[in-house]
Amino acid sequence: TDYGSSLTVSLPAALQPHQPFQIIVRYITADGPAIWWLDPELTYGNAKPFVFTQGHSVCNRSFFPCFDTPAVKCTYSATVKAPAGIQVLMSATQSTYLEEEGVYQFYMEYPVPAYLVALVAGDLIHADIGPRSRVWAEPCLLPTAISKLSGIVERWLTAAESLYGPYIWGRYDIVFLPPSFPIVAMENPCLTFIISSILESDEFLIIDVIHEVAHSWFGNAVTNATWEEMWLSEGLATYAQRRITTETYGAAFTCLETAFRLDALHRQMKLLGEDNPVSKLQVKLEPGVNPSNLMNLFTYEKGYCFVYYLSQLCGDPRHFDSFLRAYIEKYKFTSVVAQDLLDSFLNFFPELKEQCVESKAGLEFERWLNATGPPLAEPDLSQGSSLTRPVEMLFKLWTTEPLDSVAAASSVDLTKWRTFQTVLFLDRLLDGSPLPHEVIKKLSECYSSQLDSMNAEIRIRWLQIVVRNDYYPDLYKVRRFLENQMSRMYTIPLYEDLCTGTLKSFALEIFYQTQNQLHPNLRKTIQQILSQGLNPLPAIDTTAVTTDTPAMVLEDKVSEATNGAISLRDVNVSA
Repeated sequence: TDYGSSLTVSLPAALQPHQPFQIIVRYITADGPAIWWLDPELTYGNAKPFVFTQGHSVCNRSFFPCFDTPAVKCTYSATVKAPAGIQVLMSATQSTYLEEEGVYQFYMEYPVPAYLVALVAGDLIHADIGPRSRVWAEPCLLPTAISKLSGIVERWLTAAESLYGPYIWGRYDIVFLPPSFPIVAMENPCLTFIISSILESDEFLIIDVIHEVAHSWFGNAVTNATWEEMWLSEGLATYAQRRITTETYGAAFTCLETAFRLDALHRQMKLLGEDNPVSKLQVKLEPGVNPSNLMNLFTYEKGYCFVYYLSQLCGDPRHFDSFLRAYIEKYKFTSVVAQDLLDSFLNFFPELKEQCVESKAGLEFERWLNATGPPLAEPDLSQGSSLTRPVEMLFKLWTTEPLDSVAAASSVDLTKWRTFQTVLFLDRLLDGSPLPHEVIKKLSECYSSQLDSMNAEIRIRWLQIVVRNDYYPDLYKVRRFLENQMSRMYTIPLYEDLCTGTLKSFALEIFYQTQNQLHPNLRKTIQQILSQGLNPLPAIDTTAVTTDTPAMVLEDKVSEATNGAISLRDVNVSA
């Protein structure tokens, strides 16, 4: 019922085929999965209320009446009235503001699916960071956003255009949202939504923005016609993202980031099982199932591996870039199925069609799409060995018995490493936890103080190691971290780990001290985690608790299936 019910409109019998007609639906929408209202206390500035929408995958039916399927695209216009001092933005190509009336008018001139209609309003100001880009943020965050992104977004857009053709949406603006935003980023056309929490993690910020830039071609211009084939957007966008990072930051950095993500894919595979149907690229969507429940790393990384495999069949990635440019030109502003992509591929490369590459034993296209389990082939990441080899060597030093190489291990200065090197190392320690007590003690002595000054993506992983190993001397750092975090991606993983082990009472204590700074949806999710194995916790402000968005439902469902052993960072990187 949170998603409403279908609306059937009977057209007049006298209506002629192809005759234009207009339907006016007058409606009121209550709180729904798409619409997030924030009191000032849940913003960074604590000054004004804030609202944003999140339509992916099927939430926007609670925002406005629509054909809520990616198979249907249309233009849209909107008129929005807001109090003085509240800036309103939408994912539109044109906008005007009538100040005396307090009315904003928006128009999206290109057809988009319903899930890409997005609105945000609050205490937002902007600064230009390029010839066609600006950042929007709360006043206290804007200087940081400018310092992180000024000049480089245009560099990414230019690189993408050189690979895949003109950027068709006009402006590429970015708005940074409060930590209640339920995912990391969303590729709303003309106006990418990004959670502000990621600003402190430079390399993650780079990858997340470039991924959303890639969606301007793959996902927004050409869209998967069914949610059963989300890989057509996410796998292609991930491939394009890595081509862009290779052009702008080099192959070694791209291979390091890919190794980190593929590690996470195999971690998820181990937890969910190789026969799990959600590991297929063509997932069967049963009636009544929220499509976002099927969004996982297979959508991104197994999809990426298939696209990478197709590129390797061409012999040169630049030849594959040429194909993707032609694919975008042919299908832009439409929605496609996998067969459209694969038929276009074989028609573009007739020599491959003659070789019957689609039927190559063990690597059949049909098997790629419908087999469960890991990717049938993975990319060669040897160009990243200069960055990944030190990680592998350090991990081996810490996990080979007897532990007689601490001196060598402790001489490694993690502050000199790239973020993705450090998180890859910590993730592998997490996979091996619980570790022998002597190992975790020495790890803390060597690295804990270094890690304290690093970004949240690094710190949360170290704190998960602390929790999974019941290392009490560093538990105060877990408390301090949770006292200062309001984001799902930096709270849920720790609460899941705390409640899986022996520290549930510690988790309860922190939660009751910090609950008022959390969005009601996040409070509800943490309550559900804390309630596992206990009597139900008392409800907190139940009148304010709304149903979780699909991203939240996904997290809860996967957590239940794996007894809380899988974290948000392993599931939903970005939209």
